[in-house]
Amino acid sequence: MENWTVYHPTQQDRVIIDDASFFVRAGEVVGIAGLMGAGRTELAMSLFGRAYGRGHSGSIYKNGEELHLKTVSDAISAGIAYATEDRKKYGLNLIDNVRRNVSAASLFKLSKNGFVNGNEELKVAEEYRTSMNIKTPTVMQTVNTLSGGNQQKVVLSKWIYTDADVVFLDEPTRGIDVGAKFEIFTIVNRLAAEGKAVIVISSELPELLGTCDRIYTLAFGRITGVVDAADATQEGLMKLMTQERSAANGGTEEMEQAQS
Repeated sequence: MENWTVYHPTQQDRVIIDDASFFVRAGEVVGIAGLMGAGRTELAMSLFGRAYGRGHSGSIYKNGEELHLKTVSDAISAGIAYATEDRKKYGLNLIDNVRRNVSAASLFKLSKNGFVNGNEELKVAEEYRTSMNIKTPTVMQTVNTLSGGNQQKVVLSKWIYTDADVVFLDEPTRGIDVGAKFEIFTIVNRLAAEGKAVIVISSELPELLGTCDRIYTLAFGRITGVVDAADATQEGLMKLMTQERSAANGGTEEMEQAQS
């Protein structure tokens, strides 16, 4: 992503993402850290088929080819997935079952002549129930009866099934217990090992430090720095995350080195 700028959807002159650039390699886990209001979610959603904002400008490249993602469908077709921070409101259909939630973003893979192959859909859901260790007696169970951690695994199953090469995970461990958090980050590491490019947005700095290869910091919609996780500390990240607007607009030496 190069020089990405996004305006507020209703406030015409308000810049939410301001000339931001970053990259992620295949097989790499990259973190995005920032305080509330820094623009982390807005950045991811705007890249995911312009699901947020207006007046988008800048460039998005994948494997050296420029992408023009005007809709969410465009993003999915281009191999990009976004697991929202609010799984109950945006990530799941809570009154439907596990089977249909897993297939929701990939019905094109299961349908022919306008009809979904129910047997194949059931088979796929069962495979993810096993591989993702979703604790439910049956994939016909409604999602709202599952624990938070198992709901999150259904969300991840949905996006993994799209065969995405680039996966945005927005607050993937919010509202789940410690055991489920471990399972989620095991899945994150597995995705990276399979060659996926994974971007993790989190307000939990220890999680980013323990999971990511590199971490970008965001303040006032600007990328203020990038550091290797092996060299990063919570104090150093917090300093970059709390830069004043004038400092954020100036960029950092680390960012220039990473882009070069």
